[in-house]
Amino acid sequence: MWTADEIAQLCYEHYGARLPKQGKPEPDREWTLLAAIVKIQRPPEKPGPVTKEVVSMGTGTKCIGQSKMRRSGDILNDSHAEIIARRGFQRYLLHQLHLAATMKERSIFVPGTQKGCWKLRPDLFFVFFSSHTPCGDASIIPMLEFEEQPCCPVGRSWTDSYSGEASVHLEAPENKRMCNSSVSPATKKMRLEPRTPVQEVANGVAHHGKPIPPRAWSCDDAVERPTAVTRTDLRGAKVVDVYRTGAKCVPGEAEDPRRPGAAYHQVGLLRVKPGRGDRTCSMSCSDKMARWNVLGCQGALLMHFLEEPIYLSAVVIGKCPYSQEAMERALVGRCQNVSTLPKGFAVQQPNIQQSDLQFEQSRCAVQARKGDSPGRIVPCGAAISWSAVPEQPLDVTANGFPQGTTKKKIGSLQARSRISKVELFRSFQNLLSSMAEDKWPDSLRELDWKWSSWNSN
Repeated sequence: MWTADEIAQLCYEHYGARLPKQGKPEPDREWTLLAAIVKIQRPPEKPGPVTKEVVSMGTGTKCIGQSKMRRSGDILNDSHAEIIARRGFQRYLLHQLHLAATMKERSIFVPGTQKGCWKLRPDLFFVFFSSHTPCGDASIIPMLEFEEQPCCPVGRSWTDSYSGEASVHLEAPENKRMCNSSVSPATKKMRLEPRTPVQEVANGVAHHGKPIPPRAWSCDDAVERPTAVTRTDLRGAKVVDVYRTGAKCVPGEAEDPRRPGAAYHQVGLLRVKPGRGDRTCSMSCSDKMARWNVLGCQGALLMHFLEEPIYLSAVVIGKCPYSQEAMERALVGRCQNVSTLPKGFAVQQPNIQQSDLQFEQSRCAVQARKGDSPGRIVPCGAAISWSAVPEQPLDVTANGFPQGTTKKKIGSLQARSRISKVELFRSFQNLLSSMAEDKWPDSLRELDWKWSSWNSN
């Protein structure tokens, strides 16, 4: 029906044609990440060509610290491309529900069996695309001694039997330096530091790793550095290290061993995105995508109107360091023990593939073009959101607010991103206003008393 390269090429073409120059990386100096959600329509008669359409797209690499978070919901806490694309997808779903409720145009939804509820048309499904593996657990990828990037997939039995992997997340150059085995013991010293044992991971996302040893190595210590840990994969190739993710373990939970080489990371753990001095409260993209794989992409508000969650049928990753086993572990394997879900919810098994096509503004592509030219490349500070909606489909933000927002404007309507929580809630209110009250789902009647407190904001 479709190939990974077809999905990647469609997204790259959409990025070049539909997204503005404003918010894109400065050529040969900045890089960014790209994510999108593609609607696939099956042919009415098989066999036949499928119809592919990008319905949401996002770029971005940044995340604000916890000190900048606001209770009003008018700031974007997480501006990684995957999260921007999902927020834009929620805008698209809200618009499609409006079309279904008003019956003005054909919608992706058809009436369900319950009063006021809708369900996705049976000939449609959605594919998620990302130009790079999601930060966090999916980016903890083995480095094989004889291979160049990207890495070949490793066998499942190797990942199951050894949990002390580590990674260098290529899309996070601002992260702290890693402890490389090539560094001389005379120049790098280590210390022993107690670590907590592996605990049960919260929110139903389970890990498959063995308990972390009671002591683990960390940088900047006064004890002689140990030999880097290596392992072999199923083919007998030596795994000398792993790509390290900048995402940090959730405070109070199990921690990374931080040993040299292939024992730097503990796989399967929940992680938060890194902050420069100010810790963030945003979970890694791997963790969020794992949650979407169980609860759907629609969110709690839209679920009032839907009989079934909106799941992603497939995930496509662009050309980058990649491990099929790491992707399946991060998005699916960690959730296998989740149980007692409401009716209609279940752990999904999306089709996970990688494309051979590289994003032209990824860090690797920009670095290759730059070569040995002076100057360093840096992540782009802006994020772009595009959604297939008729009114104001584009949204360019920086530091969680529309680009160009001054401190004096913060708190005003003009300083709100269209995909901020408060604006998505307003779109939800507009959807309710367009419907006769007797058409509302029963679950919303119980919440009616809450609307008035929001109308004044």
